[in-house]
Amino acid sequence: MAGTIYSHINSNKWGTFWIILMFPVAYIISAYVFSFLSYFMIAFLDDKPLYFIDGIIFSNEILIYLPWIVFAALIWIFISWFFGGKIILRGVNAKEIYKKDNPMIYRLVENVAIAAGLPTPKVYIIEDESLNAFATGRDPEHSIIALTSGIINKLDKQELEGVIAHEMAHIGNRDIRTMMLIVAGIGFFTFVGAVLLRSLTRRRSRNSKDGGGELIILLIALFFIFFGYVIAPLIHFALSRKREYQADATAALITRNPDALANALKKISVDAQVESLHSNPASSAMCIENPLDKNKKSLFSILSGMRSTHPPIEKRIEALKQMAS
Repeated sequence: MAGTIYSHINSNKWGTFWIILMFPVAYIISAYVFSFLSYFMIAFLDDKPLYFIDGIIFSNEILIYLPWIVFAALIWIFISWFFGGKIILRGVNAKEIYKKDNPMIYRLVENVAIAAGLPTPKVYIIEDESLNAFATGRDPEHSIIALTSGIINKLDKQELEGVIAHEMAHIGNRDIRTMMLIVAGIGFFTFVGAVLLRSLTRRRSRNSKDGGGELIILLIALFFIFFGYVIAPLIHFALSRKREYQADATAALITRNPDALANALKKISVDAQVESLHSNPASSAMCIENPLDKNKKSLFSILSGMRSTHPPIEKRIEALKQMAS
């Protein structure tokens, strides 16, 4: 088991490296293609010059904006690495608690962290009566566990300990870093696209006659939305659903009580929908169980595959029961 866990940790370290590399590379390539297509849409009839550099076609506009495209990619990496966790928590209205606020929960997290040999993460509460939880952060020293108020109130102590151990396993296995980069990246690009579309609406409401400027804003907004809703989720597909099985197994190893986590998952499966995550579906991949309404399908969920980020909970329970026996 230990060898499997350490192999998983090493795999996640490489996964983080490739995600950090793939996002800006895919972003720059997509920006180039989008700029090139936009160039023909706007100025094909104006006989503007094209340049061939090592077989790649450039226009004056692409050459001017390319450094800014690269700069934006670097800004995304910086924001995601240092502030991704806080952005995710703010998106789900999670509030930090301290030992004096809820001594029982805080002691449970401390005890599980000690058993796992990890630093005690910060604890956040999401005010929602459904049952769900997730962990985030860039490393164990900057980790966070978020629990819904419902999961605290409706699970017994051993079941809750199993859930916390599952999230602690994601911290120890370094799953939190790869997922944080993916979720923050998707959120960043879709947010920028939405802001640009709103700014375009305001410009039109002011009867602006700058048709060319509006078209440029629209094209840039469409690029960000396209990248956030299509390209970034494709990178998300590279993450294996096996991480949930691995976290379940690691949690059972930490608590020596796989039955408790199995019972918790059974209760969670009845009501895992978290309302604050419906407006932030990218974060659903981090949760112990899919928090989205399974009966409602949005364009984002279809394109991104966010509804297939978790293996069937029945199979997870079965695997835990086999461990217990």
